[in-house]
Parts: sequence; C-alpha cells; structure tokens
Amino acid sequence: MTLPPPLPRSLPRADFFVTGTDTGVGKSLVAAALLRHLGRAGRRTVGMKPVAAGATQVDDRWCNDDVEALSAASNVQAPAPWVCPYLLRDAMAPHIAADHAGVHLSLEHMRDCFAQLQSVSDSVVVEGAGGFSVPINATDTLADLAQVLAVPVVLVVGIRLGCLNHALLTAQAIRQAGLPLAGWVANHIDPGMSAPVENVNALAQRLGAPCWGQIPWQMQSPRFNFADGLEAIPSVIVPSY
Repeated sequence: MTLPPPLPRSLPRADFFVTGTDTGVGKSLVAAALLRHLGRAGRRTVGMKPVAAGATQVDDRWCNDDVEALSAASNVQAPAPWVCPYLLRDAMAPHIAADHAGVHLSLEHMRDCFAQLQSVSDSVVVEGAGGFSVPINATDTLADLAQVLAVPVVLVVGIRLGCLNHALLTAQAIRQAGLPLAGWVANHIDPGMSAPVENVNALAQRLGAPCWGQIPWQMQSPRFNFADGLEAIPSVIVPSY
C-alpha cells in the first residue's frame, strides 16, 4: 500500500473518541457519519477501531463489520494494522476474546497506531468497543485508552429503558478521566420504549453537553447516511483542541 504523505499542519486537529452507553447502541453508525462530515469540511479523515471482537472470513481475510464501516467512511486509506490493531474472531468482551486467542491487548500499541494515523490525517475518529469502561486486559480499560489519547469524547446513547442511568454514569466516567464530553447522540434503538421524548429531554437537561441529534428507529439501516439525512452533527464540532 502506498501511504499518503505526512500533512503540513494547516488545520487544527479534530480527533474524537466515540463511545456508547452499551454495546449495540450505534457507535459505528455515528462514527462513520462523523468521518463523512469531517471529510466534507475538507479534512483528511480516518477511522480507527483499536480492538474489534467478532470477525468472519471473507475470501482470504478476516473482516469485522465495524472496521469495514469505518474504512468505507474514511477518505484516507491507512494500513489495516493501524486502523484495527487487534482483530479478534470471537464476539465477546475484548479481554476475554483476547485470552481465547492468546493475545495481549497492549494500550501502548494502540496509542502508537493512533499516532501513526494522526501523521497521515487531519482527523482520527476512534470507535470504542461496548461501553466506556470495558476491560482490554487485566489492568487497563478503554477508558484508559481514551485518557491516553486525550481527545474529546462523543457519547452515543441507546434510547431504551435504563438509558438515563447508563448515560449519566458514562458521562461522569468521561469527566473523571479528565476528558471533554464534546457532544452526545440519542439513538432510538427500541421502538416500543415508553416516553422516549421525555427521556431525551431528561438527558438534555443533565448531561451538560450539546445533543448533536437523534437517530429515529426507522433509520437504523447501515445504508442510512446520518450526516446526509439529519443535521445532527453541526459544523461547530470542528474545534481547536
């Protein structure tokens, strides 16, 4: 693969860590939309999934849906080992899948791959796995990784029963890690939930960060282009951090 040349620093960096209140709440959908939005703003963008647990074999390679979605939304095609340093076959908690594979998930290696991606882009959008505090080894969590990367965090809230507690605890953990909560997205993943509007309003009053938008239930298809279909990610999210 021919790598893009290192960039002159003409734009301030706009890197983000996308986390969620749980697994399956739409982190990949939001991360891909954010990549496309930043690309439309003239930035060279690349997505990163530090650890992906759950892979299927396609032809002669192992693939993960989240990694594929991030790569498709990026306008910089970086080496696969930088984009996803750890691709694990078993769909389970990352540290358990790594134990099954006999692999040690290294925080330092993930950080180094992130730095490589920064060298060829203006914006790196990092997607976590599961929730913010998911373990990656015996001592470290994805919260530790976010802290080491030191970038603003985007929180995807799955709007379903229990989301208030999950979202508020996650926001508290983000701030305790010393990281800014840049914004949050409400993803309506349960069409049968009672009082969804009231729940979103309660979060808007308590999270202390702007809501970048809402994803309706009928827009859950991976073919839906979040940045095109909703004005949920405004241009103000390209700050000088």
